[in-house]
Amino acid sequence: MNQVLTTPSDQSGTAGKVNLLDFDRQGLRDFFAQLGEKPYRAEQVMKWIYHHLESDFANMTDVGKALRAKLEASCHVGPPQTLVDKAAADGTHKWLLGMDGRNAVEAVYIPEPTRGTLCVSSQIGCALNCQFCSTGAQGFNRNLATAEIIGQMWVAAKHLGNVTHQNRRITNVVMMGMGEPLANFDNVVRAMSLMRDDLGFGLASKRVTLSTAGMVPMIDKLSEVIDVSLAVSLHAANDELRTELVPLNKRYPLAELTAACQRWIARKPRTSITFEYTLMKGVNDQPEHAKQLIRFMRRLPTCKVNLIPFNPFPGTRFERSDAETIRAFQTQLLNAGILTMLRRTRGDDIDAACGQLAGQVNDRTRRSAGIRQRVDQEVTHAL
Repeated sequence: MNQVLTTPSDQSGTAGKVNLLDFDRQGLRDFFAQLGEKPYRAEQVMKWIYHHLESDFANMTDVGKALRAKLEASCHVGPPQTLVDKAAADGTHKWLLGMDGRNAVEAVYIPEPTRGTLCVSSQIGCALNCQFCSTGAQGFNRNLATAEIIGQMWVAAKHLGNVTHQNRRITNVVMMGMGEPLANFDNVVRAMSLMRDDLGFGLASKRVTLSTAGMVPMIDKLSEVIDVSLAVSLHAANDELRTELVPLNKRYPLAELTAACQRWIARKPRTSITFEYTLMKGVNDQPEHAKQLIRFMRRLPTCKVNLIPFNPFPGTRFERSDAETIRAFQTQLLNAGILTMLRRTRGDDIDAACGQLAGQVNDRTRRSAGIRQRVDQEVTHAL
């Protein structure tokens, strides 16, 4: 099902107004102080925004009329505009969310019997150019603002009927959508603070996960400023291959990444790190690659591996490993005592699976032009 929707994010009449979704709790308290209001008023409004998913100040009934009028004149609650909602056969939802007149990102909700996970984007496109990722193939435009990040969760929660502290349809959030979250550090941290805040969406630290390709200095900084879970996109456990797949590895090679992960665990001894490993046919799925991964994981014995079958997209040169190879790779890790999970592919019929998110990117890197040319050549050859 493809359904075109309209949300309260149609921004007519909001030019020049402050978007309250851009503030975490302290930021909103400070803003209300600038308005000459008591800080607790900010917390009243915050509950309306995130617990009741209310965007109309007129409906915030325990807020005084004078303050409501003041807010209406100078502020708005502006989540992104929902351009398209796609539902997969397995219940997965993907939203295409307009961020401005020329760009859109994708957010994905994955329902399971015991939880519901929302995958949130942090950038329009991605500058890291990982070779097996559809987002990277689209090039890069800009970072998302805090309101554009938390707004994805607001839109999904509104659509799903999520009620904070009561009917939690969204129990987990993963910053694994479009972009490298640590390259947009301040906005991502503010958004995750709102995900965790009791006056926001009220999620526990272990239920908010940030996934990074390995920006070592920012991993250290993240551990100092907020309590969330960490995932690392690994995909190869030798520097030569990882640099080919994840170019950021040239700047922060595996030895530096390992040390940063060890520091993370030392600061958070009761937590674990998940290493994501996308299996690609004949590239990183052979027994020798499993041995390299086992050696890598020996240095991080409390951590775990999440194996991800590669999800194809137009123009890619990679293929998914066959089921027998995937099982053999997982068995090799399990036999070595490495906690290893196999991610079940979800939403691939609507291009919502891991690595498939593309959105609409007004590319500033000129990378997407090369991808389009390669696709055109393949189509011509096929004809």
